[in-house]
Amino acid sequence: MTSVSRGIDRIEVTSDNPHLVATLVVRLRLERLINDMVDLSDRVGGALPGRKVLTLVHAMVAGGSHIDHADVLRSGATQSVLPHRVMAPSTLGTFLRAFTFGHVRQLDRVLAEVLRRAWSLGAGPGADRLVVDLDSTICPVCGKTKHGAGYGYTKELGYHPLLATRAGTGELLHVRMRKGSANTQRGTKRFIEELVARLRRAGATGELVMLFDSGFWSNATIVTLGRLGVGYTMGVRMVKSVVSAVSAIDEGAWTPIDYTCDGIAEVAECVHTGRRLVVRRTRLVGRQATLWPEWRHFAFLTDQPGTAVEVDAFHRAHATVELALKDLKEGAGMEHVPSGNFHANAAWLVCPALAHDLIRWSALLGEIAPEDHLVVARTVRTGISQCPAVWPTVRTGTSPSTRPSIRPGVVAASAAGEPQTIAGRR
Repeated sequence: MTSVSRGIDRIEVTSDNPHLVATLVVRLRLERLINDMVDLSDRVGGALPGRKVLTLVHAMVAGGSHIDHADVLRSGATQSVLPHRVMAPSTLGTFLRAFTFGHVRQLDRVLAEVLRRAWSLGAGPGADRLVVDLDSTICPVCGKTKHGAGYGYTKELGYHPLLATRAGTGELLHVRMRKGSANTQRGTKRFIEELVARLRRAGATGELVMLFDSGFWSNATIVTLGRLGVGYTMGVRMVKSVVSAVSAIDEGAWTPIDYTCDGIAEVAECVHTGRRLVVRRTRLVGRQATLWPEWRHFAFLTDQPGTAVEVDAFHRAHATVELALKDLKEGAGMEHVPSGNFHANAAWLVCPALAHDLIRWSALLGEIAPEDHLVVARTVRTGISQCPAVWPTVRTGTSPSTRPSIRPGVVAASAAGEPQTIAGRR
């Protein structure tokens, strides 16, 4: 074993990363925003909600998925690089249990305002077309005493939240916790109305298009989208009326597409209940053809222009929403629902949504990831958030006035800025 003659304080770590200009949380004034918009003053544990929410959010940014994981922020000198006081896990549990339905709605308004502020910094679509994926997911739980947990279409005990994500970036635009037994369509109409108003207030002035799978198929939803001026593609189930419409398509109307490597795929279109119905059919060929010798059909309604082939390719992009949902669960704390209280879990859902978006906005505004690459929380966390150079403390003998002003509890986000050097202890 080699002995070291010099003290550990003499070792420095430097970084010339030009993206570390200011902490995104500080730029967004998130702690003050939460304190102003979430009023839990009459509830036990409800004082100063900003630091408590941010403790949960930063723990999730660092990879935490349980309330107890907030302790990772209390180790070493970590608290000194965060723009808020780190709260104890026991305090956070009491805080979450203080939420009622109305308080959850207040926290949801925080997500809407943070979205507006982040988009005003340059992350928004502006006048460009904005494509939104609406989907639901299952958050499984183990304990049967969790309020609101139930068995849904997957026959798995858990919750069934509704989520809206921005296609391309994976940002979470709106979230809503629901009971596990909730039908996929439950609350969709109100959710869409709130979502469209939120996006318009945030600065999305261009065309809005929403993509749905067949679980959301509803004439009432389509009417709501038309009233709000929102385009759509919506999957439909192969019920008798749809099968009859598809059967009436002439064989000469089918157009081959490049869709599968082990079969044949073709696209055509027809009209169903006065709306455009685009249909894709696939069939295996070769030695595997005996498994599914007949055509398998997938259909969706749409009001989008373009050929059937073009619209089909556009609708298939809805599948990428699953990558965002996977990243939300694996990379931003939604893999676990901690409380037996439904409203506590509804408040918890907003925290991973904030963590998920902060990671993406940091990568987008800080130009950390190329625009045509999917932002993965684990990649950003490993390469940036957990890098030793972004945990600055003070050199031996440095006065407080000369300490680095950067506090990268979350990766700093700025589209431009001069390179800076961060000195830190190891």
